Amino acid sequence: MLTLPTARGPLSSCLLGHLGEEPHPFEVPVVIDDALAGDDFHLSLYLCYELHYRGVEGVHDGWEWEPSLLGFRRGLESTFEEAVRREVGDVDPPEDVAHALKGLAASDEGPSLASYLQTRATLEECLEFLIHRSAYHLKEADPHTWAIPRLEGLAKAAMVEIQMDEYGGGDATRMHASLFARTLAASGLDPTYGAYVDVIPGVTLATVNLMTMFGLHRRLRGATVGHLAMFEMTSTSPNRKYAQGLRRLGLADATDFFDEHVEADAVHEEIAAHDLAGTLAREEPALAADIVFGARALLLLDRLFAEHVLSAWGAGASSLLAGERVTTAP
Repeated sequence: MLTLPTARGPLSSCLLGHLGEEPHPFEVPVVIDDALAGDDFHLSLYLCYELHYRGVEGVHDGWEWEPSLLGFRRGLESTFEEAVRREVGDVDPPEDVAHALKGLAASDEGPSLASYLQTRATLEECLEFLIHRSAYHLKEADPHTWAIPRLEGLAKAAMVEIQMDEYGGGDATRMHASLFARTLAASGLDPTYGAYVDVIPGVTLATVNLMTMFGLHRRLRGATVGHLAMFEMTSTSPNRKYAQGLRRLGLADATDFFDEHVEADAVHEEIAAHDLAGTLAREEPALAADIVFGARALLLLDRLFAEHVLSAWGAGASSLLAGERVTTAP
């Protein structure tokens, strides 16, 4: 369960002020932050979404379906989705979705954060990277799983096959979220769920909010599939580099999570491209453009995240919100 974080501006201050009380109607403020990477904006949306995951400490469960909070969340979502669609641009439905996704994965020219971590990152930078990734990896697979009851046939079976591996095939110790918690602990960091939300910037939270937004809306099930497919298709090489970087820095005990992804995602690539995305596009041709949109949206926000992190490190600064290096668990 997430501990209540510190407000970052008027949106999160308003939300946190209400969440400390019993569920009640409240006024929705005007959205005034950067919808792609704003710290105040994405903390607010992340908090709204967390009510659908493990909840927030001290917050009444009734807030999950309070109509005024849903209206607040919907205003944030609409603004976020519009901003992402504007940056991604128009997407024409391809004739062969699997081929189109492979082309996107092969042509991605975003900055290589993985290569930097593999060969150049300091220990402090590596720890910062793990803190950033904790926002998603401690609940890995959950956002995409919401799409399972919205699919049918082979596409549904393909997603279940991928998600079963994400959840350790029934072995709780091999769940990817559990593996990442052990990675944090082996690196001297706090493995507690949500421990670092107060220092994780909006540009990072946006990458998690994107997949949650896709997962929660049936109309965006195509985007969810495209997001998951691209996630799997661009995972193997970076995870190999992350593991090599950890070993280079003397953190060999922290590599199990990344080693697991090198093996699992190599198999998932073909399942995601053909059995999942390709099948869904054939069975529901109207979703073909949304599948590609979801994939392109992932690449967009991952690029913004990598640019933020590498820019901060290039300037000799921390990439975390607090602006301070983190070296050990609090």
